[in-house]
Amino acid sequence: LHATVRDVSERNRAEQERQRLQAQLIQAQKLEAIGQLAGGVAHDFNNILTAVLMQVNLLQGEGGLTQEVRDGLADIEAEAKRAANLTRQLLMFSRRQVLQTRTFEFNSLLGNLLKMLRRLIGEQIALEFSGAPSDLWLDADPGMIEQVVLNLVVNARDAMPKGGRVTLTMQCLELDETRCAHNPEARPGRFACLAVTDTGHGMDDVTRQRAFEPFFTTKGAGKGTGLGLATVYGIVKQHKGWVEVDSTPGQGTTFRVFLPARRGPPPSEVLPAEHKTMPGGTE
Repeated sequence: LHATVRDVSERNRAEQERQRLQAQLIQAQKLEAIGQLAGGVAHDFNNILTAVLMQVNLLQGEGGLTQEVRDGLADIEAEAKRAANLTRQLLMFSRRQVLQTRTFEFNSLLGNLLKMLRRLIGEQIALEFSGAPSDLWLDADPGMIEQVVLNLVVNARDAMPKGGRVTLTMQCLELDETRCAHNPEARPGRFACLAVTDTGHGMDDVTRQRAFEPFFTTKGAGKGTGLGLATVYGIVKQHKGWVEVDSTPGQGTTFRVFLPARRGPPPSEVLPAEHKTMPGGTE
């Protein structure tokens, strides 16, 4: 009697990893397709809203309007502006917003936001911040990066209706091919990593895979548009970064935002010695 035994554990693990990466790639491609569609619709819809608001403003300047008509025009203006805000978020998701890039230090940006964030989440939720041990410089749009942080913190707050803890952690990471192998969107290089961790109810796999889709939300009717995480995804992608999510039902969620980081502060613009002092008179 002869028997042949072959250990296929490694092959099975490799196949499972291949399937996982393929699923991540398909999800990224799906979000890309949704972004193109959403961006096209939002752009055209924004043009229509601009015309509506212009006409409303012209009518509001007319004399002889009754108070009832003026109230109606004010309602139309408010709703049109609300719709315009939604289109702006869709344009962010589709990466069609114009970036106002400058160089800034990420730790300082977050430190300046902390007071506002604590007011935003309320007294029942503790907010902890752990900055990177050294300065972390980015070439990015600071206003949009602030919006990423705000949206992630608000999302964490909403996941903890009975209170809990939100932790913001900053790191500077040098990623290599091995570290990037588990995520098809990742790439080697120097990156700032912001991790936002909550102690909320967490997400199952189905919810986690759909978390960045526009208008997808697990909140009740009237309690959210489902564009917060979609906006985060669009802004980070426009900055040539990516977002990773770890979540377990009942054990909380961690969002990790990776953004390209500089290797140091911008070079100081020092004038030549002969130009440091401008000639002047005695007046």
